[in-house]
Amino acid sequence: MSRKSYVFTSESVSEGHPDKVCDRISDAVLDAFIAEEPEARVAAETFATTNRVVIGGEVGLSDRDKLHDYMERIEDIARACIKDIGYEQDKFHHETVEITNLLHEQSAHIAQGVDAGADKDEGAGDQGIMFGYATNETDELMPAPIHYAHAILRRLAEVRKDGSEPTLRPDAKSQLSVRYEDGKPVGVTSIVLSTQHADEAQTSADIRDIVEPYIREVLPDGWISDATEWWVNPTGTFVIGGPDGDAGLTGRKIIVDTYGGAAPHGGGAFSGKDPTKVDRSAAYVARYLAKNVVAAGMASKCTIQLSYAIGVSKPLSIYCDTFGTGEVDPEAIERAIGQVIDLTPRGIRNHLQLNKPIYQRTAAYGHFGRAPEADGGFSWEQTDLAAALKAAL
Repeated sequence: MSRKSYVFTSESVSEGHPDKVCDRISDAVLDAFIAEEPEARVAAETFATTNRVVIGGEVGLSDRDKLHDYMERIEDIARACIKDIGYEQDKFHHETVEITNLLHEQSAHIAQGVDAGADKDEGAGDQGIMFGYATNETDELMPAPIHYAHAILRRLAEVRKDGSEPTLRPDAKSQLSVRYEDGKPVGVTSIVLSTQHADEAQTSADIRDIVEPYIREVLPDGWISDATEWWVNPTGTFVIGGPDGDAGLTGRKIIVDTYGGAAPHGGGAFSGKDPTKVDRSAAYVARYLAKNVVAAGMASKCTIQLSYAIGVSKPLSIYCDTFGTGEVDPEAIERAIGQVIDLTPRGIRNHLQLNKPIYQRTAAYGHFGRAPEADGGFSWEQTDLAAALKAAL
């Protein structure tokens, strides 16, 4: 029997965290290529450190002349990301940071396993396992600890950028320990918030005075009590931040990107990868399926696992776990999934309309639990499949 009363902790990191700077640049490169050609192939990786950004990986366009033109835009794309995040430090400034572009054309050996020929379906871009998860403990059907950890940092970024809190700087981390009773989140036992700031004279107490009202604004009423422990900038001064303080790399925050440790992760990162890479697109559709199972009232909690092989179009397996909360047998849900959606790489892309420049916005504050957007952004957060799933049972 699963535990009903416990404390569970998740963390988030801001858009200015070194790894998130890299995720943002990689996804901005992806968006630029997809905007030119929806079927563009991109696997971009970014490394950032003091006064330097290095971008590598592979890209592909059907028109090689355009590919050359886009290669020349990479530096401007990276600088625009760094500027929007807000970095103007002496040793990491959007105008002066040295940017090295090592992107190259996609390997023909990879392309041959992915491209659809006249006699075969498009294959998956790699082997792997992907998980999706949903729970009814928040309106967004996300685990509460990661949802609110993201919300805190989003709010602090808003007030930093609109000038309300001019001494805050881009690099920040949050962590929430959430108390559950009878399986439901009811309060916060500890709050950890470390944020870069402008002045070495600012103390931890000064920073708490700035951030506490916004944290209280974001968390549900009654979740903070006199017993809640606060750890705000617990090591003291945090003026040097971002890639100048610690190196960053694309794809190192996969648990922050997904469910905060409340659900399994297949291991593959998302940012910088076009949607032929099932690391990304199948993880998105797995979340979509799990969310629709919960939205349909089939269960209060659901995990979906999909598996793929490189060059093979259809998933090798579909697995559903409702953790004993289901109103429907998980095997019946697995069968229904196979009936209502095409889970080939192209089928996923078509159903969720993933061949659009919608990825840069996913690079910080989570890929899941976000509102679907009119231009197709976060399409995997829709619950439009719930009725079809129920009808297929």
